[in-house]
Amino acid sequence: MFYREQSNQYISEGTSFSIDGTSYPSNWLNMTSPEEKSALGLVEVTDANSPEDGRFYWVSDTLVGAVRTYLNTPKDLDGLKATWAAQIRATAYSLLVTTDYMDSRKANDPEYVPSADWITWRASIRTTASEAVVAINAAADIAALQAAVQVTWPNNPDYKGV
Repeated sequence: MFYREQSNQYISEGTSFSIDGTSYPSNWLNMTSPEEKSALGLVEVTDANSPEDGRFYWVSDTLVGAVRTYLNTPKDLDGLKATWAAQIRATAYSLLVTTDYMDSRKANDPEYVPSADWITWRASIRTTASEAVVAINAAADIAALQAAVQVTWPNNPDYKGV
């Protein structure tokens, strides 16, 4: 995005625009040199700060001249904790549901024994989810919550890697 102070005008790339009665096509900004832009008084808009992760913050921005400033307002921590804990549980469920037949088959066929790898993997999914939910609920602020939701799920025993 570019700003022209003389006309207090913001111009986005990919849009046509007019300056002092002259019309410019939508590809003009992409096709011209910095010198040509400067000759029209166009200055590229810069960011004073960065937007935070929109999953954890309400993000808005303000333009003042050629500077954009982001306002990052934390979302409700308790609501985020509940949402993220539910997401972790749902992920664990989705990982386990495809192998639930192992538990039901074992219950119906005493001679069936799932492999130790699969038993260990299923237990590790439950443990990973439980530990993540505990960390989420213990998070005292948004930064701690962001760290707590960085979960690495164990690969199932059939995973061969990429």
